[in-house]
Amino acid sequence: MKQRPGFLIIFPLAAGLAVSYSGLAISKSASPADDQTAVLVGAGDIADCADLSGAEATAKLLEKIPGTVMAIGDLAYPSGTKEEFDNCYDKTWGRVKFRTRPAAGNHEFHSAAATPYFEYFGALAGDPKIGYYSYELGQWHIIVLNSECKDVGGCDVDSSQEKWLRADLAGHPVACTLAYWHKPLFSSGGAHGKDPTVKPLFQALYDANVDVVVNGHDHDYERFAPQDPEGAPDPKRGIREFVAGTGGKNHRPFGEPKPNSELRDATAFGVLKLTLKPKGYDWQFIPEPGKGFTDSGSGKCH
Repeated sequence: MKQRPGFLIIFPLAAGLAVSYSGLAISKSASPADDQTAVLVGAGDIADCADLSGAEATAKLLEKIPGTVMAIGDLAYPSGTKEEFDNCYDKTWGRVKFRTRPAAGNHEFHSAAATPYFEYFGALAGDPKIGYYSYELGQWHIIVLNSECKDVGGCDVDSSQEKWLRADLAGHPVACTLAYWHKPLFSSGGAHGKDPTVKPLFQALYDANVDVVVNGHDHDYERFAPQDPEGAPDPKRGIREFVAGTGGKNHRPFGEPKPNSELRDATAFGVLKLTLKPKGYDWQFIPEPGKGFTDSGSGKCH
């Protein structure tokens, strides 16, 4: 991995993992597993302090699944306070904190500058001034973005985040790349739906032939066919997007299905498991015990 200028901190991480962002790099020595299959698993919209049963169910799933955990925003409800992280998130998904790479959501920013979120995760959440970063997992490059655009100087073309993203992509010309953040560009969710403010970020990813995007925000599970930033089908180089807002908060109904939406469910909490291979990936939605909905499939890198 090409590391950015800055100081180096090294401490135990999940096998095959290295993290980098402006001013800080976290790395682990390579091992034979680095060149083989890696697992990325998680969801967003997680720990509701009024009812932790959903977050507890998904936390138990994570304890049985090895790999790196993606916590995709809105982690501690209702306001992402220190007390909510300590008493709600930490008692559930906090059990796998040491292998978690989080993304911030809108509820984190209900607390000024999402300070409790950044203090809870420390270096694992990236630079607290920006909240976006990237890391290596197996042979994949993983990018974590911040969809709270107004809090990080925007997500539009030529914003600091968009420029960083394009530079990061240019600096990591690997065969397989995945990005995750909280608010999706495409969603059939009835509560929120699509968020066009992140379209320039999606465009930058598409221009660089990124393979997969994972989001949360709508409290449901949805899988899209590969598509371009305009929402047109693109089976050759389109990005496959998943919405996995199934971490435990609650369920919300869908609105009108968006074009290219292949599968939807708003009945089961669960986690999305992505098995990242050198030239492709498998996906599997794993529901909480007692729920019958699941999803699985495979894709190839561009």
